[in-house]
Amino acid sequence: MQPRTGAIPTARELAAATPATRDRYIDLLRVASLAVVVLGHWLMAAVTADGKVGNLLAVVPRLQILTWALQVMPVFFFVGGFAHALSYRSRPAYAAFVRGRVRRLLRPTALFAAVWGAVALAVQLAGAGGGLTGTALRLVTQPLWFIGIYLAMVAFTPPLLRLHRRWGWGAFAALVGGAAAVDGLRFAAGVPYVEFLNFALVWLAVHQLGFLRADGRLGAPWALAGAGLAGAVALVAFGPYPLSMVGMPGEKVSNMAPPTLALLCHGVWLVGAVELLRGPGTRLAARARVWRAVVAANGVAMTAFLWHLTAMLAVYGALLALGAPLPEPASAGWWAGLPLRVAAAVAVTALLVGVFQRAERPGVRHPAARGDGAGGTPEASGAGGAGGPADTAGVGGTSGAAGAVGAGHAGGASRATGAPGAAVAGGPGARGAAPLAVLGITLSVLGVLGLSMVGYGGLLEGRAATLIAFPVTAPQALALTLAGWLLVELRR
Repeated sequence: MQPRTGAIPTARELAAATPATRDRYIDLLRVASLAVVVLGHWLMAAVTADGKVGNLLAVVPRLQILTWALQVMPVFFFVGGFAHALSYRSRPAYAAFVRGRVRRLLRPTALFAAVWGAVALAVQLAGAGGGLTGTALRLVTQPLWFIGIYLAMVAFTPPLLRLHRRWGWGAFAALVGGAAAVDGLRFAAGVPYVEFLNFALVWLAVHQLGFLRADGRLGAPWALAGAGLAGAVALVAFGPYPLSMVGMPGEKVSNMAPPTLALLCHGVWLVGAVELLRGPGTRLAARARVWRAVVAANGVAMTAFLWHLTAMLAVYGALLALGAPLPEPASAGWWAGLPLRVAAAVAVTALLVGVFQRAERPGVRHPAARGDGAGGTPEASGAGGAGGPADTAGVGGTSGAAGAVGAGHAGGASRATGAPGAAVAGGPGARGAAPLAVLGITLSVLGVLGLSMVGYGGLLEGRAATLIAFPVTAPQALALTLAGWLLVELRR
């Protein structure tokens, strides 16, 4: 196929240009895990005729066991660790690494936050912030917690890679031990607020497994899966941990917020499970049609994730506005109508992706436009174009959550760390850019996490939520997010 020089490449062109050495299974895991999360949110929504939004798992508690297979966010963080390890190897200067990883994550996120901020202001000025609309203003930002945690992982990757280089499995064990100690202090000693440390320790431990995968050191996935599953079962059966691996309304202890040792064991078992499926998964991803679908999906994955709750709530809002009957959640009529509601949510999400996807792929050119065959611009790929053309589509080049692998990851074992002393690569200019990168990503993390907690409900009343012991309002969180994004965008 003759490339369209200078144009944005199509998924078919990018798929055809993918290097044979690329670990396509990692890309498949990324898009599959996000798809499961989105579908799970749609399935769990239990909206009643009066516009209240509940959780299907609370209505039918026996379904909570399904979260042991469907709570796949740990897989995404595992993939992120693999990707960040390889990307840092090719971008050892801290500022360049951070900028390359998060720019194309923060752009769609900042757009999403700004659009919803404007909508929320207009709705509340019009006095229409009640019912399902008011609920939507509170709920649509909740998935941003994942982006905030992912941004923090990017920030911590260089020092954690140094620990990984020195200690290997010992660095992972230290994080697991820290998470266990935190739960001990929380449940046995009653130490207040200590549980929030596990937002870092639990997710960074799963992220660390990605480093080990990048070095080819996950040699016994069956042992990993068995140990993780046995640990999760024992902790839930004999400890203070609930059955559900997602948050449930009204529960005193959640495995998700903040994360617990039980959730970490769950993550370990899932990582072992997906590694056990690596052979058939790799063969599946090698099929031309499957790979084109993966390339296309990864190119819009973050936009779809950001807007999927908006789509779902729009579907229910339309049903209520049209006077369509909404059966009681979990009733026979509710189950019968579920496929149609999900299909409608898919259609609305696709429409929203069509409107907003440009923010996820800014300035992407066809590889041929460069004339060097490197596979995309440095900004479009996660590692300066090192990964080949597929990176520019978001297969690896969606340099935040939706596309984590921008280093042209090879299928075999490879060293996940840069050369000693590489942290100062790039000379004085690179070193001078590091403080801006640190400030930018810090403000972004605080802003995104703040928005996920406070939402846009009660915007005019100054509604606030507590973020690390400090109250934050939606305007403050939005300002932090936008300021962090602008600092990340700055060039030196």
